[in-house]
Amino acid sequence: MAEEKNPKLESAKEKMKWETARELGLDDDLAAGGDELSVKEAGKIGGNMVKKLVKKGEEVIADPKDL
Repeated sequence: MAEEKNPKLESAKEKMKWETARELGLDDDLAAGGDELSVKEAGKIGGNMVKKLVKKGEEVIADPKDL
């Protein structure tokens, strides 16, 4: 069964991807369509996105009123 994509969630993920790329100094390469990114650089963006999501999840678990 195919999952329906949530536009709000997709937009938030896209925003986080660009924010993370900018923090790593890779936003110029990403802006070029991502063709300039090496596998290592793309993995660095994805890995840092996961770290941010885990940290946010830990914060929510510690203080659920922030939801």
